[in-house]
Amino acid sequence: MRRVVVDMQNVLFADAIATALRNFDSDFEVYQSESPNTTLYMCIDTQANVLIMEVTAYSPWKIDERLEIRNAVKKQNPDCKIVFVVDEKTEKKLADKVRLAKKDGLIDNFVYGSVSSTYLSAVIDTL
Repeated sequence: MRRVVVDMQNVLFADAIATALRNFDSDFEVYQSESPNTTLYMCIDTQANVLIMEVTAYSPWKIDERLEIRNAVKKQNPDCKIVFVVDEKTEKKLADKVRLAKKDGLIDNFVYGSVSSTYLSAVIDTL
């Protein structure tokens, strides 16, 4: 089983991602973090293979706060893949920062919030 932790501001979006992953491949075991404060512990407890985090312009989902969680997760589990999700339409500058985080090797991948659930699932599958 591949364990995926999802940490999203929008619970409805998190549910949709979890459902899409489960429907894409039954090998995905998806856990939803209730808040950014519990994400690290959930990743440790589940020995997550992938952490998907939404990045917004608001705390506690800002990119710097997400990178702090990323650093803590990587310290405990260096093999965990980190994927950011960002709304490229309403947060263009933030989307650029997320793209640069990928270029700088800080995250393993990113997806825009407007992509299809099938595409997101395929991206996670390739990690």
